[in-house]
Amino acid sequence: MGESDSAWYYCLKHHRAEQGKRCWFADRMGPYPDRATAERALEIARERNVSADARDES
Repeated sequence: MGESDSAWYYCLKHHRAEQGKRCWFADRMGPYPDRATAERALEIARERNVSADARDES
């Protein structure tokens, strides 16, 4: 398994963490180092958006 095959992604189509590039690139977020982090993908994106919005307001 290559590096990209062992990485974890969050699939927006299936709403779950998946290992490897199984789904279309536009349907996945990542790569992430492990399953637990991939499962938090939407939470991580929300946190980054809040942080970016705060910087924009400064």
